Amino acid sequence: MAANEPGLSSYSREDNNWRKDLILQLQERNRRQTYCFADLISLHNRLFENANTLRGENIQLTIANETLRRNTSSGTPISGANADLEARLLKQAEELATLHKRKGEHTQQIVDLNNKLQEMTKELHMKEAGLAETIEINKNLHAEIVSCHNRERELEGINQMLKDEHQALQLAFASLEEKLRKTQEENRQLIERLIKYKTRDAEKVNEENDNFLKKRQAKVQKELEDAARDTRPVSPDRSSLKEGIFKSLPTAVPTKVSATFNAHDGEVFAAKWSPVERILATGGADRKVKLWNITKGAPESKGILVGSNAGVMSVDFDSTGTLILGASNDYASRVWTVSDLRLKHTLTGHCGKVMAAKFLGEPSKVVTGSYDRTLKIWDLRSKACTETKFAGSSCNDLVTSDSAGSTIISGHYDQRIRFWDTRVDSSSNDILLEGKVTSLDLSRDANYLLSCVRDDTLKLIDLRMKKIIGSFSADGFKVGFDWTRATFSPDGQYISVGSSDGSVFIWSVLTNMIETVLKNHSAVVTAVSWHPQGTYLASVDRAKTVTVWGDHV
Repeated sequence: MAANEPGLSSYSREDNNWRKDLILQLQERNRRQTYCFADLISLHNRLFENANTLRGENIQLTIANETLRRNTSSGTPISGANADLEARLLKQAEELATLHKRKGEHTQQIVDLNNKLQEMTKELHMKEAGLAETIEINKNLHAEIVSCHNRERELEGINQMLKDEHQALQLAFASLEEKLRKTQEENRQLIERLIKYKTRDAEKVNEENDNFLKKRQAKVQKELEDAARDTRPVSPDRSSLKEGIFKSLPTAVPTKVSATFNAHDGEVFAAKWSPVERILATGGADRKVKLWNITKGAPESKGILVGSNAGVMSVDFDSTGTLILGASNDYASRVWTVSDLRLKHTLTGHCGKVMAAKFLGEPSKVVTGSYDRTLKIWDLRSKACTETKFAGSSCNDLVTSDSAGSTIISGHYDQRIRFWDTRVDSSSNDILLEGKVTSLDLSRDANYLLSCVRDDTLKLIDLRMKKIIGSFSADGFKVGFDWTRATFSPDGQYISVGSSDGSVFIWSVLTNMIETVLKNHSAVVTAVSWHPQGTYLASVDRAKTVTVWGDHV
């Protein structure tokens, strides 16, 4: 390529610029490094010049001294000039000694200055290394600042997007709120219309009742008048028959063990008799509900209901005995059909252990109580929770006090019994006890409530007055768990509960005295259940055992 070509000339200029830059950088570094030592170098040069001068004079004096010494040794008399020279020689010798001394001092100074120069050189290198490290840190910080700026711009974009979404949600919420207000207004109007219709129906029913009562009173009055005119004596058999019609069959208090067997692979938490058959349902820590036929001499397994993921704490039959409900520690409740042992419903929604579950008036409704301090009402037809009641304390057990399912009674960890009307949200007329409520049970006429309390007592409450009318306790009786279950006998004349020592205590409600103490269990009794016919009592414990008490099976 020719020398005058543009590419070559530009390359030459770049090469010259590079060399010039390198020379300038070297000169600048030399100036920086020698600047602080300029005085030391100048002083060092002057010392060397003085030393060279003195070295020349010393040589001349040495030559003169040698000449004089030769003259003296040859016998040449010392003239006045020689004396003067000798005096000068002595003086020069003294000066030479002084100069040698100063030379040694200067040499020492030079050594010290060289050491100081080396130290300063090391310090300079350290400072240069620190400067390079600082420059690198500064570079990294600049890169981090750029990254932070980029992140800030991204977050601003995300924030703006969230603001836009929030605004859109606010508009949607306002629209839904307006729809809710309109729906509530329509609901209020419908309720008012329903109340009017119900009032009208109630008035009509009252009118019909009044007419019926008037007719009945007239009929009774006529019968009384006929009876007053009838002077024949009353037959004793007729009188006793009339008395027997109104007298309920008494419950037989069991005295011995009819059957005992291991029901589960772990603790047994719950037991319940079927309302229509001699079928006993048990729930245990092995996550199963088991059905047992107790009609023969030995218990016969009727099936195993599976699906729970934790221990089953409560079991309940519906009024027809076709469905069975189980509450589980896996935060859910389940409904099975008794005939084919199939899982029909799984009710999930609690965020704590479900301790109790009962059918609410009809087989299509269920109420559950949980450790999450709520009660939930479920509609099995829609498989959804229709209402949640906030109790404020863990629920250990609950019952429904009427066939319509409008009243719920719940027992809680905070020692309170709460009464709920399904038509309102809050509870009313709570009863405060002296210990945690472990279980609740209703008498068959729904007038009396039995509560097992952790202070080792059972309380009898008259629901018509919502007042405690009886307290039951005994030496040796201790409530073993927060979920120990007590029960009424079918005729309401007796109450029964298991103790921590494995005994089953039975009290008479009328006399408030212990009727009997049954002993067969070797571990804490967790639950008892009386058969609807009043002949048999089942008890379960934490050692897998189920005991059926009765004079015969």
